[in-house]
Amino acid sequence: MVGSIIDGKQHAINLRERIKIATDNLISKYGITPGLAVVLVGTDPASEIYVRNKGIQTKEADMESLEFRLPEDTSEEKLLKNVKDLNENQSVNGLHPVNSGYLASGLKGMVPCTPQGSALLIKETLGDLSGLHAVVLGRSNLVGKPIAQLLLKENCTVTVCHSRTKNLKEVCLSADILVAAVGIPELVKGDWISPGTTIIDVGINRLDAPEKGPGKTKLVGDVDYNGAIKNASSITPVPGGVGPMTIACLLLNTLIATCEQNNIEFSKLGF
Repeated sequence: MVGSIIDGKQHAINLRERIKIATDNLISKYGITPGLAVVLVGTDPASEIYVRNKGIQTKEADMESLEFRLPEDTSEEKLLKNVKDLNENQSVNGLHPVNSGYLASGLKGMVPCTPQGSALLIKETLGDLSGLHAVVLGRSNLVGKPIAQLLLKENCTVTVCHSRTKNLKEVCLSADILVAAVGIPELVKGDWISPGTTIIDVGINRLDAPEKGPGKTKLVGDVDYNGAIKNASSITPVPGGVGPMTIACLLLNTLIATCEQNNIEFSKLGF
C-alpha cells in the first residue's frame, strides 16, 4: 500500500480563493480593507522567502500588505516600539496572546495559523474525526499544544508526546492521526506507522544535499517521507504540505480580526 499525498498547495489555493471573495465583500459593503503587517529583522534567506510569499498572497487576496525591514543590529527596544506602533495602527489587524487561553478553554477565539492549517487538512482528508486516536509529537505553545486542543474539540482521543515520552515508536503505531512537530529531521521512521494512518508533517528542516551538488541543501520534515508513505493512508509532503496552509490561514485570521475590530459579523461576508 502506498499512501496518497495531501496537497497543501491546492488546499491553500482553494482557501485563498474563498478569502478573496469574502475580502472583496468586506471592501464593497463596508469600505474596509484588511491590513497585514510584517516586521523582518535582518536578512535570513528563509525568512526573506516567507515574507515575500506572504506579501504576494496578501495582495492577491486584495488586502493591504505592509512590510517593515529592520537591520540585524536593531535593538529590542526599537523593535518593540515598531510592534507597538503597528498595534495602535487602525489599518493593521492583528492577534493577541489571550487567544491561546480561549483555545485552551474551548472558547471562541483566534487560532494560530499552523495548527489551524493542520486541522483543516486533517478534517478535509478524513471528515468526521470523532473517536479517532490522534498522536501529537511536540508540546510547543506555537504548534503542539494548539493542535492538540483543536483535535480535542473535534472529539479525538489525543496523546501528546515529547522528549521524555517512553516507547515513542509504540505510541506512534497506535495513532489514527499523527501530527509531527518536534523539529527533528526524519525522526518518525516508516516502521513507526501503522497501515491507514493519516500523517501531518509540520517539520521544516534544512539538510545538506551533496547528491545535488556542492553546497546544495534540501528540505525534509520530521517524518521519513519515503518510509512512511508505504504504510500511511495519506501524508503531507515537505515542502508543499502544511506550509502553504499556514500563510492561507494567516490571511483568514487577518480577515476575521478585521471583522472583530469593526463589529462586523464574519458570516455576512459569504465565507
